[in-house]
Amino acid sequence: MTNSHLSPYLTFAGTTKEAMAFYHSVLGGKLDVSTFGEFGAPDGVDPEGVMHAQLDTDTGWTLMASDTAPGTELVAGNSVTVALFGDDEEVLRAAFTGLSEGGTVTVPLEKQVWGDEYGAFTDRFGVSWMVNLSPAAEG
Repeated sequence: MTNSHLSPYLTFAGTTKEAMAFYHSVLGGKLDVSTFGEFGAPDGVDPEGVMHAQLDTDTGWTLMASDTAPGTELVAGNSVTVALFGDDEEVLRAAFTGLSEGGTVTVPLEKQVWGDEYGAFTDRFGVSWMVNLSPAAEG
């Protein structure tokens, strides 16, 4: 069996360092940030802009991000949502509470008709998140 991963990749317009530091403060783990300047930014490119950032959390989640590529414009939309799910109540509740701070909760984290607790929010950087907390398997 091969080892593959799927990870959300977020793009910001100059706020990647701040956003990823915030996510790191809530989710923990290891954050690596590389700037355009570290790789020889051409004239006209902000050398402090983030070329690539990666947060690997202790829970096994990976979140990647960058500032917009030189010469491109960020077009924000609602086509991407970061989904956190599982049965670790402490981790998922803390993530919901911490990441939604300063943002807008659109669905409070509460019991839903399908039996799980679910909540959704847009964080203070405009990123959409959903959290689904399933009951822990008995055993």
